[in-house]
Order: sequence, then C-alpha cells, then structure tokens
Amino acid sequence: MPIRLLLLGLGAALSLLTVLIARAERGFSVALTTPHGLIALLGAGWTLLIGAFALGSRPSGRRAGILLFIAAYAWFLPEWDNPGTTSSVAFSLGLALNAACPAAVGHLALAYPGGRLGSWPARVLVVGGYAITVGVQGVGAAAYSRPQAHGCPQCPRNWWALADAPARAQSIASLGVQAGTVWLSALIAFLAWRLLTSSPAARRSTGLPTLCTLGYITAVALSYVRSLDRGFLGFDARDGQLWLTQAGTLSLLAAAALADLVRIRLRRRELTRVVIDIGATATPGRLRDAIAERLDDPDLQIAYPVGVGHRHIDASGSPVAWPPQPGRATTTLRISDAPLSILIHRPGLLDSPMAVDELVSGIHMALEHERLHAESQAQLADLRASGARIITAGDEERRRLERDLHDGAQQRLVGLALGLRLLRIRTTTPAPHLDRAEAELEQAITDLRAVARGLYPVLLKEAGLAVALEALAHTRDLRIQDVPRARYPDVLESTVYLMVARMSENRTTTVGIDECSRQLITSVTVTGEMPDLADLTDRITTLEGALTSHTEHGSTQAILQLPLPCPDQTAVAHS
Repeated sequence: MPIRLLLLGLGAALSLLTVLIARAERGFSVALTTPHGLIALLGAGWTLLIGAFALGSRPSGRRAGILLFIAAYAWFLPEWDNPGTTSSVAFSLGLALNAACPAAVGHLALAYPGGRLGSWPARVLVVGGYAITVGVQGVGAAAYSRPQAHGCPQCPRNWWALADAPARAQSIASLGVQAGTVWLSALIAFLAWRLLTSSPAARRSTGLPTLCTLGYITAVALSYVRSLDRGFLGFDARDGQLWLTQAGTLSLLAAAALADLVRIRLRRRELTRVVIDIGATATPGRLRDAIAERLDDPDLQIAYPVGVGHRHIDASGSPVAWPPQPGRATTTLRISDAPLSILIHRPGLLDSPMAVDELVSGIHMALEHERLHAESQAQLADLRASGARIITAGDEERRRLERDLHDGAQQRLVGLALGLRLLRIRTTTPAPHLDRAEAELEQAITDLRAVARGLYPVLLKEAGLAVALEALAHTRDLRIQDVPRARYPDVLESTVYLMVARMSENRTTTVGIDECSRQLITSVTVTGEMPDLADLTDRITTLEGALTSHTEHGSTQAILQLPLPCPDQTAVAHS
C-alpha cells in the first residue's frame, strides 16, 4: 500500500505540474489548443492512475499496475517540452519522452495481466518501441537541437544537446517517424493475432484491455502516418481529433482493467461461497466437482504431489496417472511460491495468469485442507501396504522353513527309519532296542510333519484354501459347510487358514466361507469360549479387515471380514 500511494501521489504531482506547464505557453500545449483538451488530458491520466492503483492491489497484478503507472506518467510528459516552462530538467524530460506513451502502453498490453513478457516477439516489440520513441525520436533528435539558437531565446536549456545541427535533428526525427510507423503496424498486427488465436479463457481475461489498446495504438499510428510527409510529429486540427481518440481509448483501457478486477473479485466471492458450502459436507471429491463445474470441464482432475518421488494422488489418497493423457494440460496452483496442487484440464482453460490467481485466491484454504487430508490418506495407505508386505514376507519365510524341514530334516529322518526297518528284517533275534528306536523315530517324523504343517501347509499354496481346510478336517473335529473353490491372494488365504486352525484346535468347529460385496467373509463357530487371537487380530487390522464375535448357548461364533482386491490385482497375486 505505501508504494502504491507513493506512485499515486507522484502521478497527482505530475498532473498538477503538467497543467501549470501547459498554461505557461498555451500555444505550444496540445491539451489547451484542442477543444475540451484539458478535460481529456486529466481524465485519461487520472483514469490510468486510479486503474494502476487498483490493479496493484492484487499480488499478480503488481507488475501490470506499475506499467499502468508508467503509461500514466508518459501520457502527461508530452506537455513538458513547452518553452514556457522555467525548468530545464522538465523541458529536457519533455524532449526525451514526448513520444514514449505508445511504447509504455504497448508494453502493458504485451505483458498484461501478469506483467511479464511471455514470448520473444513481445520482447522484441517492447525493446524496439522504447528504442524508437525514446532513443530516436526523443534523445536522438534532442541531441542535435538547441532551441535558443533558433528563435526561442526563452526556451530552457536542453540537457541532451551535444551539438547544434538542425538538419541532422530533422533527419533523425524523420527516421523516428518512419520507424515508429513500422513499429506501430507490427504491434497492431501482433496484438490482433494474439487476440484471435488465444483461448476462450485468456480472451475473457485480456480481450477487452487488448481491444482498447488496439484502439489507442491505431489512433497513434494514424497520427504517425499523417506525419510522414512532415518528417516530425506535428499537430493540427485532425491530429487533435486523433489525440482525443487516444485519450478516450486510454480511459477505456483503465476502465477495462478495473472491470476485470471487479469480475475477478466477484468470482472469488462465488468460489468462496462454493468452498463454504463444501465445508459443510466435507467429502473427498466435492472440491473437484465444484471446480469442474466452475470451469466447465467435467473431466478435470486435481493431483496433489507428495513424497520425495513426487507421486501424485487425488483427494482420497489414490494414485493419479502421471504424466496425464495426451490432449490434457496441467496448471500448478501455488500460494507464496509453494505448490498446492496440479489441475489436469483441457488445453487453454487456464492460460491466463489472472484466471489462475483468481482460482487460487478463492479456494487456496480448501485446497490446502484437501491436500493435507489426501497426504494423510496416502500415508495411511502406505502404512497398510507396508504392513501387508511384512505379513507376506512372514508367510514366505514360513513357507521356506516348511520346505527346508520337508526337504531336509524330514527326508533324513525318513531315510533313517527305512534303515532301521531293513536292520530289523535282517536281525534274526529279537531286538527290543531297535523297536524302541523305530517307534521314537516315527513319533519324531509325526511331530516334525505337524510342525511343518503349522508353519505353512503346502496344500494351501498348491491347491487353495478349500483343499487345505479339507485336509485340516482329517486331523481334527472340523466341519466344513461351504467353502468356495476360487483362489484368493495368498495373504488372505493364509489369514483365513490360520484363524480356522487356531480356533479348531481341541474343540468342535464349524466353518463357512462366502464372498459378498468384494468381501471374503468367514464364519467360524466353536463350542466353548473364544480362543486368544491377539496376534491374528493385528494381522487382520493390517489387512483392513474386521473380526467380530459373540457367544450364545455355550457356543462362540467369530466372523472374519477381509476386503478383496480388484480382479486384476488378484490375478497378479497368483501369477
């Protein structure tokens, strides 16, 4: 605010000083020799100053606001080369900058609304405009002009004068008019081409200011064309009409910038109301739906970058395909240079920096809230996935131990038992010690097989849950009501099997398994109380499952619910 107030105060001082200088020698003043010229001078200048002050209130409009201030200053300065002024500094500034206003306005139009030049043709046009209007027509022509030596003894000193060469000054001025005509024509063509080829969103934001700029530049170009024969920027009645047109179009340009600012604030309020409505029923995806409706893009996505590897997730924490599909554009929404989210939308929807700024200003709090929620969901999903990987690794280790016992120790014991049996056959006399050794060895083999089955039943991996439970039913009082023959992920099958094995140990058990609503539901009923399943409960929680139980009439029923993955994930799990 202090900088904008300072610039506004400087503009007010310049406008007052311009009126005083114009009145010093009314015959040399463009404003005072044109009907209603003073009103046009002050009206256009103050409209530009007010527009610049208002435009600078937005963070993304500060650069454009400064350019609009410069255009306002340049609008006043042509009056300063008036011989009636007593200040040589003001007179010299007037000589140097009397043609600078078109360059400043062109710079503003090429950089609007963000204040930055986005392409090399725009940079060339801006540099060329200042070089021609200030370097050639201003300082270049003034460098060889000393008005005191040619009929203007009251003229203040020209600080730019290097020599008194009127012919050379005239040649430079003529060159400036010719070069200025070419430059203005190129500027008009470029602005018109950019307006016609811009996206609808960019046209809504910059269309009206660009049209006003085209009107102003066209009026300036016509005055340059009329000055080609003269070799300098002269002034007559027709030039006065063109100057009034310039004043009117500059006022419209400032009004267009103000109207765009009002439109942005109204849309910001609208977005704020949308965010408040969303906050009343905070549901992941509601913000995306509101923005998609606001921007008229039903396929719009919001991606939040998270993690060191910059994964992209949506509001629910689910991964978002990256990079986006061909034919989709991305726009990063930032607050204080920190990325909030990335919008994936149709091309051309958010080409205007002002459109991005108004979107961020209206919903940045909602975006930040949803981003934090998405990150927490993603971290929770990562934690669950890590737990599932640990469980899977544990199952794989038990399978490895089962194979080692089966292929190593068990095979050696079986070989030893066969050797003892052959030894008994060859022994003709009774050998009680061999009988005892053979019995002990058979018991050791039986115990070892039980340990191996407890680690990980080989049938569970090779034949599936149904066959493994049927084999378990041969070793205990286990009744199987209904078990699907379908295959499920190994970690789910092992969890169900461990639960049934733990509950059916030393008691009568009935088990039934069903699949419903992408859930694998296992019902186990046992006589007596529920056994301790604390270790299995942690495993079930990690797999996002649920275990409930209730006791009635001396029996306990436990119901295990495990979420099933998508069919393609199931196929991958068994591949």
